[in-house]
Amino acid sequence: MELRGKKVLVGITGGIAAYKICALVRLFIKAGAEVRVVMTPSAVSFVSPVTLSALSKNEVIINLLPDTGSLQNSEKVETSTWHVNYGLWADLFVIAPATCNTIAKAVAGICDNFLLAALFSCRCPVLISPAMDEDMYKHPVTRRNIQALSETGYKIIDPEYGELASGLTGEGRMAEPERIFEEAAKILNARKDLEGKKVLVTAGPTREFIDKVRYISNPSTGKMGFEIARAAQERGASVTLITGPVSLETPNGVKRIDVMTSDEMFRSVKSNKRNKDLIVMSAAVEDFTPAMKTGFKIKKEGSKEFTFDFVLSVDILSHLGKEKSGYKLIGFAVETNDGIANAKKKLISKKLDMIVLNNPDEEGAGFGTDTNIVTLIDRKSEQRLPKMTKFEVANRILDKYLLLK
Repeated sequence: MELRGKKVLVGITGGIAAYKICALVRLFIKAGAEVRVVMTPSAVSFVSPVTLSALSKNEVIINLLPDTGSLQNSEKVETSTWHVNYGLWADLFVIAPATCNTIAKAVAGICDNFLLAALFSCRCPVLISPAMDEDMYKHPVTRRNIQALSETGYKIIDPEYGELASGLTGEGRMAEPERIFEEAAKILNARKDLEGKKVLVTAGPTREFIDKVRYISNPSTGKMGFEIARAAQERGASVTLITGPVSLETPNGVKRIDVMTSDEMFRSVKSNKRNKDLIVMSAAVEDFTPAMKTGFKIKKEGSKEFTFDFVLSVDILSHLGKEKSGYKLIGFAVETNDGIANAKKKLISKKLDMIVLNNPDEEGAGFGTDTNIVTLIDRKSEQRLPKMTKFEVANRILDKYLLLK
């Protein structure tokens, strides 16, 4: 991958995997990037700063306060703000390996070494590759800390399963340099064609409660909506994600709002639609809701059968189409027969700018999969896409949005 002109700051902390960062620096240099390396004092026990300096062709910075006894006053001022200068210089800050200790300090806001001081001074994306023993990695405190960094907007590369420094085998092994490089290159070469845009995405199912403990719902897992939110954020948009009950982690930098029922989703959409440039309704909002809901559990004793009446739930998409002002509106259609015809009817009746059609009966499409097969339909054209990952589908949807008039 071409990274010519890109500036990469590599931060190394005191883990055994530090020796692998020599290979990572070589990959960046070979791709044409300019690389500077910073290390925590404990990291020098695992890899030589001299080697990293030779590979990066730049001085390796370790100490927060360098020895300035022999420097002139002007030089002392410059070195005293090195952490700020380095943070502002970088297009990307890669921290690998990131130890349990450094991750905890970053969450707590502690900056008692040069690496952490540079982290809190940088304005660029941050890519973190944790590495530690499996028990440390799976400890609830560590999991919360990693999640906190992710919610801050830092990109986390999950560690791999394999042999660990302790001699055990498990999760916690640092991702290989090639994988870290690929993730870094994606960030550095990411499109920013949605910068300044405000995007609202809905995802997941809704649950419509029959009684205190029972509900009707659908198999949606929210993966498609979450990938749309992630893709939009990575392309520079400010993204709000309203989701039904799912077990997915929030994409980096995305504002998440959790709801349960169709009525809760409707109220949340109404209160968050203002000043949006794009609204993508990928949520599988349940079409029906019980006409009568009880505040207690319905007991089965004494009855051989139960009959429930249902009414239509709120039509959020129709509301957005009728009230549309200043935003483009994209909906989804899940159809098992007459898909194109039904999707086109929905496009017109709901006053959509585009609709995404998919058929859950097709292998590799629909609910719960990591891939999808969709047809993008607007008022002038239709485009069937081959099977691809939902993240790729998300980007194709956003590409099409940019072409809408």
